[in-house]
Amino acid sequence: MFRARFRERVRTVSGGEVAGILVAVFWAILVSFLAVALARLAQTLKATTKLVADVTDQAVPLLADASATVRSAQTQIDRVDAIASDVQEVTSNASALSTTVASTFGGPLVKVAAFGYGVRRAMGGRKDVPAKEPRRTVIVGRTVPAARKRSNRGKKD
Repeated sequence: MFRARFRERVRTVSGGEVAGILVAVFWAILVSFLAVALARLAQTLKATTKLVADVTDQAVPLLADASATVRSAQTQIDRVDAIASDVQEVTSNASALSTTVASTFGGPLVKVAAFGYGVRRAMGGRKDVPAKEPRRTVIVGRTVPAARKRSNRGKKD
């Protein structure tokens, strides 16, 4: 009697039911993996959002400082440009002045210098006195050359 009841309760499982159980288990595993992947993706997105917020908080003051620095540099460049234009103007004025002075005084100064040179030559005359023989020093067996004569070039009379 026990066996009879047991046989009535035991049911055989068909191939379709086994396939259904396998598909259900596969879907459960797949859903588990997808849940883990989505959880990690959510953590990554939170970290990325926090990082972008931090970068934004730090970038805004840096951009303000950079803007102030660029403005200051532009001011300095404008000053240097003004100085360079003033220097260019001074240089052109000095060149014009130099040209004017050279043309005004250059010719007469050359004539005066030539006249002064001629007068010095005429007044100085020729010296007919022979030059002294330079002294030579003799060292045993050798003769040391005499000192070189000094040129009158560069000396003012």
